[in-house]
Amino acid sequence: MRAVGLMSGTSMDGIDVALLETDGEDHLHFGPSALHFYRDDEAALLRKAVEAARDLTDRSARPGVIAEAEAMLTALHGAAVRTFLESNAIDPATIHVVGFHGQTVLHRPDRRLTVQIGDGKALAAQLGLQVVYDLRADDVAAGGQGAPLVPVYHRALAQALDRPHPVAVLNVGGVANVTYIDGLPHPFACDTGPGNALIDDFMRERTGHAMDPAGVNAAQGQVDAAAVTRVLAHPFFAMKPPKSLDRNEFRAWVAEQAGLAGKSVEDGAATLTAITASSVASIVRLLPEPPKTWIVAGGGVHNVTLIRMLAERLTPAKVETADTVGWNADAIEAQAFAYMAVRRLRDLPITFPTTTGVAKPMCGGVLVKP
Repeated sequence: MRAVGLMSGTSMDGIDVALLETDGEDHLHFGPSALHFYRDDEAALLRKAVEAARDLTDRSARPGVIAEAEAMLTALHGAAVRTFLESNAIDPATIHVVGFHGQTVLHRPDRRLTVQIGDGKALAAQLGLQVVYDLRADDVAAGGQGAPLVPVYHRALAQALDRPHPVAVLNVGGVANVTYIDGLPHPFACDTGPGNALIDDFMRERTGHAMDPAGVNAAQGQVDAAAVTRVLAHPFFAMKPPKSLDRNEFRAWVAEQAGLAGKSVEDGAATLTAITASSVASIVRLLPEPPKTWIVAGGGVHNVTLIRMLAERLTPAKVETADTVGWNADAIEAQAFAYMAVRRLRDLPITFPTTTGVAKPMCGGVLVKP
């Protein structure tokens, strides 16, 4: 089947779009991919929706700015798909399904609550294609963490990979998550801690630019090792998997424990980057065995300083980026939602006891037709 996958991650930089031909199991044929960047005002509206969602108790509620953000987000996704298909000369009639993640504005699995805005019915009507959306809700309602979702696709990717096992696939988005693969019946996975979100927020506050390009500022700064130790004393890092995080889970904790207010841009970026790398390294003791190979995907692959820090902290394992092993590091999550949409059509599970802690493998997502 030909599927289009859509992902707007916790970094909120834009919409990833990717075409994947797959049977939802081990057949994978990569098509083109693209990134539709958000304008500053669009990203700002999404951030306002995240802030407004903090007090939500009803996952179907869309008060005020959240409704405004959802309408905007849905329209932008529709436009992104149409532009993608046109620019790649792809006939929409050849697309079987669209996998639509939406935008996570709240993730509190401890309260059996996860909220992804994005109107799947409206998107299906806009595109004239069937859409699978709201992929986390069933898992959370059944007592799972609802995250991470991508491990089922990581497993499919790694099946054809010639690297020493165990293999760990690390996705560094706003939040970082890892998938451990070593011939187990199901992937073993969890969130590891902050990814790019804290770095992006810090850089936005200090410089007006929501990232540290290639980790240049971090490379020029000094890591506050004591601050890293204080941050990693948070109980989350000692918790056994499965476990997952809201994007803003550590914002206040890190600001206080790392003393960010008193640090320069360079030292703050260096310390936050070290926190991300160290939190990844701290998960090794909680995995079935130490991985021999780490493959890094997501926006974090572009942060050279982060990749260096990961290599230092994960030695003697080898650390590679997804691009070096023949994958598309920027498109993996969008491809994953295309893959999961096909699995939904085939009634195949996307979450497992070893990835989200749900009691049994579950097929998630709502399927709507145009």
